Amino acid sequence: MFSLNSNRELAEEMAKLLGCELGKSSVKQFSDGEIQINIEESVRGSDVFVVQSTSQPINDNIMELLVMVDALKRASAGKINVVIPYYGYARQDRTARPREPITAKLVARLLETTGSTRVLTMDLHAPQVQGFFDIPVDHLIANPILGNYFEEKGLEDVVVVAPHNGAVIRARKLASILNAPIALIDKRQADSGESEIMNVIGNIEGKNAILVDDLINTGGTITLAANALLERGAKTIYACCTHPVFSADAISKIESSPIKELVVTNTIEMPEEQRINKITTLSVAPLLVEAIDRIHNEKAVSPLFE
Repeated sequence: MFSLNSNRELAEEMAKLLGCELGKSSVKQFSDGEIQINIEESVRGSDVFVVQSTSQPINDNIMELLVMVDALKRASAGKINVVIPYYGYARQDRTARPREPITAKLVARLLETTGSTRVLTMDLHAPQVQGFFDIPVDHLIANPILGNYFEEKGLEDVVVVAPHNGAVIRARKLASILNAPIALIDKRQADSGESEIMNVIGNIEGKNAILVDDLINTGGTITLAANALLERGAKTIYACCTHPVFSADAISKIESSPIKELVVTNTIEMPEEQRINKITTLSVAPLLVEAIDRIHNEKAVSPLFE
């Protein structure tokens, strides 16, 4: 198993759980920004796994992954499995306006063309991105990890809240784990381009509300939703997501919001300045390791999807 630069902390935890060491390789960048990769041990005929989240800086991380896959292919690796805990560009999964690209499909084609034989990823923003690949894709979900965490907290009078229409299915799955009802925030886009809350559908008054989404980027949607829940009488507000993208001033928005605790996973490595007390990070390493073990030993991966 090899790690590139985006999430070495997660890769090292995975290697420890697997009882192996990370493969020896070097990843360098020349002064003009070109990437050079050198694999420092034999991989001929091996079943290789490369861990790389395509998070910020997204284009550098994608290019690192493509160059690494090409190097492995030229070194006669048997199988090249790319482990992408966070798949960047997944939100560009359709042509929303005329003459727009479908960049999620482009990234899939690049990974295939360079020689990837399998993809292991988590919580794609749009599940249909799996169909952009003509190679096997194992799509794991973090809901059980998040659900178990909130179960162990022993919260009473819980309601799971979808902060927008696209999060309803995710909210329903988390609610089934917690045996809780769901609510929906009806969000609209104003003429100015800013989002505004039109209504909260469901009973949230006096309840412990848990907002759930696949990722948090600028923090605008989740903090707007938290304010709406507070105004409508929610007792305590929690939030959770799989991918802590946290761009722009997301951390300051979360810090000043009524969210009591934000639970995320380590699919994206957060810099030290983002690790505030309000944020709890859960590890996806055990789940990814279980999937890798099943793939390597040709066992069914499907039980992990449940």
